[in-house]
Amino acid sequence: MRRRQFLGGLGGAAIAWPRSARAQQGARNRTIGVLVASTADDLEFQARVTAFRQALEQLGWIDGRNARIDIRWATTNADALRKQAAELAGLAPDVILAASGTTTTAPLLEATRTVPIVFVVVIDPVGAGFVANLARPGGNATGFLAFEYGLSGKWLELLKQIAPDVKRVAVLRDPTIASGIGQFGAIQSTAPSVGLEASPINVQDAAEMDRDISAFARSPNGAMIVTGAPRTLLQRDLIVALAARYRLPAVYNSRPFPAAGGLISYGPDNLDQYRRAASYVDRILKGENPAELPVQAPTKYELVINLKTAKALGLELPATLVARADEVID
Repeated sequence: MRRRQFLGGLGGAAIAWPRSARAQQGARNRTIGVLVASTADDLEFQARVTAFRQALEQLGWIDGRNARIDIRWATTNADALRKQAAELAGLAPDVILAASGTTTTAPLLEATRTVPIVFVVVIDPVGAGFVANLARPGGNATGFLAFEYGLSGKWLELLKQIAPDVKRVAVLRDPTIASGIGQFGAIQSTAPSVGLEASPINVQDAAEMDRDISAFARSPNGAMIVTGAPRTLLQRDLIVALAARYRLPAVYNSRPFPAAGGLISYGPDNLDQYRRAASYVDRILKGENPAELPVQAPTKYELVINLKTAKALGLELPATLVARADEVID
C-alpha cells in the first residue's frame, strides 16, 4: 500500500545559446530524442518513458502535433549505445533525453557537444565529466541526480536494521561506469563503521554473477546491496531470484526490485525524475540554455518493503521500520 512520500568536468566557457534563433523555430514541430539503455519490452522503462511523455503533454508538447519524439531502445551493449547515440545526435534534434543515467549520457556527449541533453538518474555528473559543476553545468548537458554517494550509508544502516547478525555484504555494481565504482567505494569506506566487510560483485555477465554470489553465500552472515545502474535494473528478476536462492537479505536502490520480489529498497522516486526532466526539455525548447540550468537533486524518496519476502527469509522486521515505509508489499 502507498503511504506518505519519504523526503529525504566540462571545462571552458559556456556554449552560447542564441535565444533569437530558437524563437525563430517556433513555427515548426520540435524533435525530441530519447535514448534508453533497455529493451522496449521492459515494463519499468516503459513506465518511465510514459511518465516523461505524459509530462510533456501537460506542458503542451504533443507527439505528432507540435513535436516528434524519436525513442531509441539500445539495450546496455556499449557498441549499440554508441551507434544509436551517434545516429540520434546526427539527426540534430532540438533536445535529447538521456533516459538511463550515465550509460546513455556518456555516449551522447561523445557524439555531440552542441545538441542539448537532459539526463536523469545520473549519480555523479561532475565526476563523470558531464558538467562543470551542479549550479552551472557549463556545456550542452544538464539534468537530474539519481542520488548522492552518501545514500550508500543509508543502505548499510537499513541492512543492519533488518539483519543485525550480518557481517559481510556483497555489493552488486557495474564497474564499467564511474558511478558503479564510486558507489562501491562509498559503501566500502562506510561499512567498517557498522561492522560490515564489503566485497564487490560485477554484473556484466549473468553466469559469472551467479557463480560469484554462490561462492559468497557459502560463508555465513552474508547479505547483499544492489547499487544503481541500468544493468542491475535490467537484471532485477535474476538478482532477486539469486538473493532468494541463497537466502541473502538484500537492500536495493529502487522500487522495481521489491516489486519483483526483493526484500527492501530505499531510493528516489524515479518516475518523478522523468516528469521533472520534461520541464527542462520544455524550458530548452522555449530557448533556455542547458549550460545555465542547474543540475537538480531528487525531491522524493521511497522506502519500499516486501513483507512476503521477509517472511520467506525468516526475518522479523522492526515495527518502526515498517511504519516508516512508503509502500508495504504483502
